[in-house]
Amino acid sequence: MKLQVPFLQLPVSFDAPALAAEIEALGESAWRPHPQGFPGNSAMPLIAENGNPQSDSVRGRMRPTPQLERCPYLKQVLATIGGVWGRSRLMRLSGQAEVTAHVDIDYYWRDHMRVHVPIITQPDVSFHCGEDSVHMGAGECWIFDTWNLHRVVNSTDAARVHLVADSVGGPGLWNLIASGRPHTVNLPGWRPQHVAPGVVPAALRLESFNVPSVMTPWEIQDQLSFVLGEVSQHPALAALHQLAGHFHRHWRSLWAAYGDSGDGLAEYREALQLFATEMRRLGAGVRLRNGTLLLQAISSLVIDVALSEADKPMLADERSASFAQAM
Repeated sequence: MKLQVPFLQLPVSFDAPALAAEIEALGESAWRPHPQGFPGNSAMPLIAENGNPQSDSVRGRMRPTPQLERCPYLKQVLATIGGVWGRSRLMRLSGQAEVTAHVDIDYYWRDHMRVHVPIITQPDVSFHCGEDSVHMGAGECWIFDTWNLHRVVNSTDAARVHLVADSVGGPGLWNLIASGRPHTVNLPGWRPQHVAPGVVPAALRLESFNVPSVMTPWEIQDQLSFVLGEVSQHPALAALHQLAGHFHRHWRSLWAAYGDSGDGLAEYREALQLFATEMRRLGAGVRLRNGTLLLQAISSLVIDVALSEADKPMLADERSASFAQAM
């Protein structure tokens, strides 16, 4: 999710040693290699499709895994933060490893923010976003701008473990964000409220509906407006806006006839194909301000997801737009 600041610390903190003890009790067998096989990266699923710890899908009924059910304080942390939770995991970064520089542009990331609670960390672990960097201290709670180029570097020999929970928001989370502290700002009297283990957590609010079978014309319009608004000045921009408007009106007429009833799929696909062909012709080489290609963003946010098979898993590429340069 794009934020107005690179990093925002939320006004709540947790007992990192108590969380670490819960994780240790689960054993090494609960950890899995990173879904995309990145060296030094591993994960433990906590909320997954139908509670299946072997699933990396971000589509469907998100439910607690057996690992989360064994961790009452982890459940308390999630309930305290107060989001509606999508896929959530513990993410481990080995010593002398990194999360390489990338931008999260998949459909899933447009509306999902990543909430980080460091559990095991060291002062030399650094999180970079754009031109800024922070060390997220153990027990703190942070969100960051995933639409910006970001990476993580663990320059120590010990592993780093974060709770990384994905959410579209929720009343509790929005209230925390409203009282959050941008990382560069010192707010007089600002201090996170510490939440110790032991409180019986409220029931978690979990996603059940997250990917449409047919994207509504209103979402089509929102996605196109967002992406084109991220384009730096370019001679093709006016023509791209015209193309987007034509496609949106075409999709709106098909929606009026068929909606998401399952009818008219051939016409929907034809509209998408025409739009994709013209977008490739007009948008080749056009980049967004975050450095990603317009065509990649339009594909991720519209073309590849405007029609979706209900029973097909959807994955979120966490390094979907990568960059060779160091930050």
